[in-house]
Amino acid sequence: MGLYPGALAVCAVLTALITIRANTGAASRLSWSADFQLFQRTFLAIYYVSMTADWLHGPYVYALYSSYGFSKHDIAVLFVGGFGASMIFGTFVGAAADKMGRRKFCQLYCLLYITSCATKHANHYWVLMLGRVLGGIAASLLFSSFDSWLICEHNNRGFESPLLSQTFSLMYFGNSIAAILAGVMAESAVDSLSLTPAAGIWYFGGYCTPFDLSACFLVVALALITANWNENYGSTPAFEEQTMLACASTASTVLFATQDVELPMCWVAAWKQLLNDKRIMLCGAAVSLFEGSMYIFVFNWTPALSSNSDQPLPSGLIFICFMVACMGGSSLFAVISRYHEPVAILRLVFLVAAISVSLPCFFTSNLAVLIGFLLFEGCVGIYFPAMGTVKSQIVPEEARATIYNIFRIPLNAIVLAVLLNHMETATAFFCCGVLLAAAFASMVLLSNLGPSSHAAEASVSDVGGLEDGKANGEWKVALMSASDDDRGQSKDY
Repeated sequence: MGLYPGALAVCAVLTALITIRANTGAASRLSWSADFQLFQRTFLAIYYVSMTADWLHGPYVYALYSSYGFSKHDIAVLFVGGFGASMIFGTFVGAAADKMGRRKFCQLYCLLYITSCATKHANHYWVLMLGRVLGGIAASLLFSSFDSWLICEHNNRGFESPLLSQTFSLMYFGNSIAAILAGVMAESAVDSLSLTPAAGIWYFGGYCTPFDLSACFLVVALALITANWNENYGSTPAFEEQTMLACASTASTVLFATQDVELPMCWVAAWKQLLNDKRIMLCGAAVSLFEGSMYIFVFNWTPALSSNSDQPLPSGLIFICFMVACMGGSSLFAVISRYHEPVAILRLVFLVAAISVSLPCFFTSNLAVLIGFLLFEGCVGIYFPAMGTVKSQIVPEEARATIYNIFRIPLNAIVLAVLLNHMETATAFFCCGVLLAAAFASMVLLSNLGPSSHAAEASVSDVGGLEDGKANGEWKVALMSASDDDRGQSKDY
């Protein structure tokens, strides 16, 4: 058995064992009511369809642009346009989602991405750039509005707080399966028909087909969201008053002195909340640093493994290995979250990730490098549900989507820096290690501050319905103590 098939076999066995462990004993600790199960299954089905649509076109964006005859520099600029749009417009669409409704903006995600997919049929630079901009805005909605809707709806329905962590774990476990299936479907779609000119600048078939398939999934997601989801919002009367005070204290208020001041005010107030709460700032720093290092990894794992191999790299097989390792991480979170707080879990995750992703700086063996990469992907699988839980506790509900998108500003800046600078592979992974070490430091500082008062109080009120158990009892006492210690130190949201 070769290196990569062997790695896949080991990852599959470990993931299966961890997943079995994650699904034993969980039901005895939490009350899985019929209403919650229906709610969770409905949300996960829609989320998986939406993420499959996103995964479908990821591997073929560069290949499509290249097949149209664009240079490497032109393609890099197109990618910069997408990430730049996400960075610039993301916070504003987040504020709009909090104000106008998260469900509407999940629907808008589908519509924007469908339009972005349609532009891929045009062999015209500025039409493709428009598609990248729309796709960048849609990505901001995908990674903020869906989580925001879930957390708000989960709390509105009175479900237990620990159940949210279970949902996050299932989200990212299933997301890895969606990525694998999307890769298989996209490859089959590309092979079904060659790229063919239609009329003028328009083409069909070939590398366009994954985008057509993605649009079909988006139509399904749009229909499911419309039929099954309630609307929820971020703004509250207290928050409206706070936004008025926030904007009144800035010189820019004059610019917003119209009847349509709500969105700028929500945006300004969200920034004020972020800057006034060290917990939110540290959480945002950790998000940007970890996910920034993740993008650097995505851009550089192929050259790192191919530089020491004389044979063509089995990229599809390696990608499946990564996704299986990520699934194992998601299941592992479901296990260890029963005994440890998410912040403590993230501290260890960032430390292990910093070490594992730095291995290419010190080793040239593909075996050592692959082990490091698989460990990093396992950390990614743990990170997303753990950080989703932490953000649900720290970020105020009334500005959740706005603040989630503010977190993505430095993240997109990191990605742009990588795209615009041609780093050596070793340098890129050294930067990953530095970013992850900084994320570890941020999480250490965050754990020293403890939970915010509003998060602790909300969690304690939700814990009342939990069955007795050592881990849950300790968790409740710790939150109550933290709430008492922090009362008066941070304002209610």
